[in-house]
Amino acid sequence: MSTARYAIGLGCDRGTPQAALQQAIDEALAGIGAQLVQVAAAASIDLKADEPGLLALAAAHGWALRFYPAAQLAEVPVPHPSETVRRHTGTPSVSEAAALLAGGGLPMAALVVPKHKHRGADGRHATVSIARMS
Repeated sequence: MSTARYAIGLGCDRGTPQAALQQAIDEALAGIGAQLVQVAAAASIDLKADEPGLLALAAAHGWALRFYPAAQLAEVPVPHPSETVRRHTGTPSVSEAAALLAGGGLPMAALVVPKHKHRGADGRHATVSIARMS
């Protein structure tokens, strides 16, 4: 197994269940041949600091989930900014920017999964971005 460590950024609709978030992460990690044990940092936007699915996911994996304000996320250059995301959150990127910040302020080139979108069976969306830390 690779010794690479990864930071993940997470975005989701309100009420997205832990299982849907986990499936999105599993798909994104599988796409780069990585495993959950390689995740060293996880983050999202502070608007999601009370999101039950995110909190349960972090607790299940022992991750200290970091939450960043929209203004800080908006300062991070990302490859796929979204006006829809900006309208809802105040920043053009949640998952990509959060992954880069969680990795310690990594450059955009560190994104190995820029934006993996997943729609759960209940129609709620989750987005996962992964940045390589080492």
